[in-house]
Amino acid sequence: MHTLKQSQFLPITLEEAWDFIQAPANLDTITPPWLRFAILSEVPDIMENGLIIEYRIGLPVIGRQRWVTEIKHITPLCSFVDEQRLGPYRFWYHHHALKEVDGGVLMTDTVRYRLPFGPLGELVHALVIRKVLRQIFQYRHHRFTELFGPQEPTITKKAETDTLEN
Repeated sequence: MHTLKQSQFLPITLEEAWDFIQAPANLDTITPPWLRFAILSEVPDIMENGLIIEYRIGLPVIGRQRWVTEIKHITPLCSFVDEQRLGPYRFWYHHHALKEVDGGVLMTDTVRYRLPFGPLGELVHALVIRKVLRQIFQYRHHRFTELFGPQEPTITKKAETDTLEN
């Protein structure tokens, strides 16, 4: 199992942060254009527990891929989970959390994932996927900074964990 974690300070209110992340359409705003991301299903203005979102992405090595996630465990103004139901990973669990701190909000993404194909999947992870996921989350950090205020990421590596934190 692999873990990627990124935390970012946003100089906005908890309500502003939640308003942004609870809108499924905003996922397009924080996804790198090179992924050729497109939401295929109709989505409400505000996510709800059990919401199924179908989209298409273009991943290196894998190519264009249909991906279906379920939104779960919503705690308003605090956290939610998107969990892969169908897609390129054997397992994908992405926990999004917000915490009010002095002067703004600490937003933390924690992704736990596993690739298919056993040792071959681990090789592809080491050669490609780890780097691609880090680039995606660095792009997200950059977009949140553009949208809400400046912060620069500090990247730390740990054994099976990639951590991007402020």
